Amino acid sequence: MPVTHPSFGTLDPDRVIIFDTTLRDGEQSPGFSMNLEEKLRMAEALAELGVDVMEAGFAIASPGDFESVQAIARKFGKDGPVVASLGRANPADILRSAEALKPAARKRIHIVLATSELHMRVKLRMSREEVLEATAASVTLGRNHAEDVEWSAEDGSRSDPDFLCRCCEAAIKAGATTINIPDTVGYSRPDEIRDIFRMLRERVPGADGVVFSTHNHNDLGMAVANTLAAIEGGARQIEATINGIGERAGNASLEEVAMALRTRHDALPYRHAIETPRILRTSKLLATITGFDVQPNKAIVGRNAFAHESGIHQDGVLKDASTYEIMTPESVGWSTNSLVLGKHSGRAAFRDKLKALGYEGIGDNQLNDAFRRFKDLADRKKVVYDEDVAALVDDEVVRGHDRVRLTALNVTTGLGAKPMASLTLEIDGKPHEGMAGGDGAVDATFNAIRQAFPHEVALKLFAVQSVTGGTDAQARVTVRLEEAGKLVDGQGADTDTIVASARAYIHALNKLLAKRERTAPPDLHAALSA
Repeated sequence: MPVTHPSFGTLDPDRVIIFDTTLRDGEQSPGFSMNLEEKLRMAEALAELGVDVMEAGFAIASPGDFESVQAIARKFGKDGPVVASLGRANPADILRSAEALKPAARKRIHIVLATSELHMRVKLRMSREEVLEATAASVTLGRNHAEDVEWSAEDGSRSDPDFLCRCCEAAIKAGATTINIPDTVGYSRPDEIRDIFRMLRERVPGADGVVFSTHNHNDLGMAVANTLAAIEGGARQIEATINGIGERAGNASLEEVAMALRTRHDALPYRHAIETPRILRTSKLLATITGFDVQPNKAIVGRNAFAHESGIHQDGVLKDASTYEIMTPESVGWSTNSLVLGKHSGRAAFRDKLKALGYEGIGDNQLNDAFRRFKDLADRKKVVYDEDVAALVDDEVVRGHDRVRLTALNVTTGLGAKPMASLTLEIDGKPHEGMAGGDGAVDATFNAIRQAFPHEVALKLFAVQSVTGGTDAQARVTVRLEEAGKLVDGQGADTDTIVASARAYIHALNKLLAKRERTAPPDLHAALSA
């Protein structure tokens, strides 16, 4: 029997709701934090991708999280995604979520409460009866503030089946419209997940009137497999993140689930609303914002996902791509014709290329800055590829609101010479100069940044990779910084590896600054000082 849901009306039994938690579960993992502007940019991309529900954050966690949820709630109208805020099963969390979601045209309060014996005893220190009472009370309160309420059984996959059934029944009776069973620690096998959902649908009174949801972590590498098994067991909402980011080993990868359902429709006859040609663009945007690139062999979005080096494979693909490709590169956003721009290309061609790459709604100032950088890049490179354009535009669009910006850099180095770097940083619109030496050109550059903007952080990672091939390729540099236990990654791209390194360091610096500002906006110059 079809389920009638307050946010989606009467649902086709084969329709799978895509619940994206990149901005909440994904963002809370170490090093993946985003500032408000970055969250809004990511939210726009997720809406364009076609996610049904967007979990914007954990409203009570901090003033910054509350502001992010509220801003995203204000952003979308009735044609946009449902905006959700997570809260624990207590009045303060639920009321804070309700307040943040007030501007939303379509909103959901998401309530989580652990149901496994281990979590109840060690973390909650609550009895079974107390958990049942809290479930009913919290969902009731949530329904007083939103028609759409999701209840999640944290560590549900390791919970006693009988007790899990009782909790789900209590949540449904109190008015929950979605019941989520997370595999919180990524412990279960696909057959176990499938059986849990079949059991709940058969045993829980009122189960035929709600949507069951699955939320799987990837600790044993089975998050996507468990998600697909849950759908076979009756779940009709999947919770996932772009690039599979999230706590520990991450969450189920949204792009992998979406393409598995599309590609294996013969075995998984379900449908979703994801605009799959936007997948790659969304993945790359997230990588730029967070500073975490996906590994080359990552399914769907890794740069080797459609690459063929073996002679046997190449021969087969040349004769018929389907010999070694189960989906087309274009179906997920890869372009087969990337060589289109050069130093003689004009602004109109550049704007058309941005639109083709998925960059829409870019302001005139950002477009002008990006075009200026493109012309500079075209003068230095023989060939400008789509990946080059995306890298430089991401630098301008995603980081357009950074308070610390690199405006000039000069480095001298050589065999037997002590490397020296001099640079100018623009800090809140005012120039600050720095000059320093170091063990190498990059070390000297980082020392000069620290002189121009005094701060104490630990450099935890420095990694370089090329955006495209060739000696004139842009370098993409990733820098990881740690300050007071907080980890952030920054990225920068340029044909000059030293410039890319400086951009990456400053990107990470801005993210550390944003972390501080979430709780109490500090004076900029004291923000990262010891």
